[in-house]
Amino acid sequence: MAPPEKDDGGRKKKESIVDLSRFIDKKVRVKFQGGREAMGVLKGYDALLNLVLDNAVEYLRESTDSEKIGEETRSLGLIVGRGTAITIIAPADGVEQIANPFANPDE
Repeated sequence: MAPPEKDDGGRKKKESIVDLSRFIDKKVRVKFQGGREAMGVLKGYDALLNLVLDNAVEYLRESTDSEKIGEETRSLGLIVGRGTAITIIAPADGVEQIANPFANPDE
C-alpha cells in the first residue's frame, strides 16, 4: 500500500470521497440544509463539494404546507452551492419521491 500523499506543509493531502466527475455537464438535483432544493447543470465542484450549477431553478414550497416542495419553480441562473450546506446530490433523471415506509399510516 502506498503512503498517503502530502502537501507542501507536510500534512496529508485532502481528497474528496465523492467523485462527481461523471455528472459534469449533466442535470443534478441538490437539497440544502433548511429544506431548499435546486436543480441545474453541474459545471464544476471541488474537494469540499462546493458546486457550480448553471441554468439552476429552485423548487418553491407549497403555500398550504410549508414542509412540501411543490412543482412551482423560480429561475436562479448560475449559482454556487456551498458544500457545507448541501445534504443530498442526485442525478436529475431517475429521481422520484417515494412514500416513507417508516411513517405511521394514521398520520
